[in-house]
Amino acid sequence: MSNLFTIGQPVPPERFVGRSSEINAAFDQIYNRSNLAVWGGPGMGKSSFLELLTSPQVWEKHEMDSSKAVIVLLSCQSITPFTAFDFWREVFKLMRDELDSELEIQTEIETLLREGKATKDGLRQVLRRLGRQQKFLVLLVDDYDAALYTNEQYSEAEMEQFLSDCRSLAYHSKERKYLAMIVTTLKRLNELGPEPDPNKSPWYNHYLFQSLKPFTRTDVEQLVSILKTPQLRDAIQKIAGGHPALSQVAGYMLCRKVRIGEFPNAEEFSKEFERETRQFFQNTWQRCNQVEQTLLILMALAALKGRLHKKMRFDLSGIDLIFSQRQRELINLEEQGVIVGKSQEGKKEYFLTSAIMERWVIQEVWNTDEPSLQARKRMFLNLMSHGQAKKLSETIHWLWEHKDIVPSTLEWVGKILAAVPKGGLQG
Repeated sequence: MSNLFTIGQPVPPERFVGRSSEINAAFDQIYNRSNLAVWGGPGMGKSSFLELLTSPQVWEKHEMDSSKAVIVLLSCQSITPFTAFDFWREVFKLMRDELDSELEIQTEIETLLREGKATKDGLRQVLRRLGRQQKFLVLLVDDYDAALYTNEQYSEAEMEQFLSDCRSLAYHSKERKYLAMIVTTLKRLNELGPEPDPNKSPWYNHYLFQSLKPFTRTDVEQLVSILKTPQLRDAIQKIAGGHPALSQVAGYMLCRKVRIGEFPNAEEFSKEFERETRQFFQNTWQRCNQVEQTLLILMALAALKGRLHKKMRFDLSGIDLIFSQRQRELINLEEQGVIVGKSQEGKKEYFLTSAIMERWVIQEVWNTDEPSLQARKRMFLNLMSHGQAKKLSETIHWLWEHKDIVPSTLEWVGKILAAVPKGGLQG
């Protein structure tokens, strides 16, 4: 039996799980020839989501006829360096390739490309022709973030013009009834791109916003249903915390071993999982600002405090108050899938999504030297009182001196795998 978990590329539509509400929203927007902005952190499944929307079977399931749509999927990261000119040319080329049954429109696109008229106005011309053939364009744009940052060949003015052109097409032009546009980004559009002009309507207000969050337990169970035992499914939930990409990696690794009758060795699994996911955790940490990093440190230390029990020799009293004052950053981290919030006894508590992420943050604390800690203290004082900042600094020093009693990743993963009975896959 093949390993059905996917690493390093979008998940095929036939293996896609969950996201029912988000998929319905996408097809509602397509049906109404409107626009959707999907955002989520790295590995949250944005590319797989767009790939799903290209499937004729999925269209049919939602009672829509994909033969009426010209579906174009492209990534802005594939245009290096990004420029508006190259973006429109790529859109035109992909449209041409999808229109084998419409030779007249194909020829028109070829002419526009040859004459350097692959522009917003050129696209309006093509959309009119599509409309006369009872067709419309579904423009799926992955990694739209690349269009929202300048580079040496893409100035601030050019970016603003590009975004204005996109809005004109999708919101103001008569041809908008032949266009539905869905974009994906790592953050909300209002947190990216140029600052809105207070005297004008925001450039991004023609989108419905939709976030991709970590998988629910039901989603994870559907993803790993090939694995025979509920303990294996629970292991993936604890290791990956519902993060789609981490779940795929954990599932792939466990499936590879278990399907041939080998029980996962905790030490080998731990080292391989950290190796496979190191870049993800590093990117996640680097994408966080200093306030967010400090909040993650506090969460990881709070979780560690629970694990150390009587060995604990540091004080984290008062962190609930700190969290209550940083709701904006916590919401941002939760939307990116880095943390999860759980309501308990009338208050909301926050935890790192993955147990492995907790360990990774602790390692970052260990890697902090004294000069870096002194620099970080200034951030501590922006978040907490002098007394709390002193406690946190003392905690970090305590961790430096007592690495030997802090549970290793091997111990954490080993306890998870120890609960898994030796077994294989469903036949």
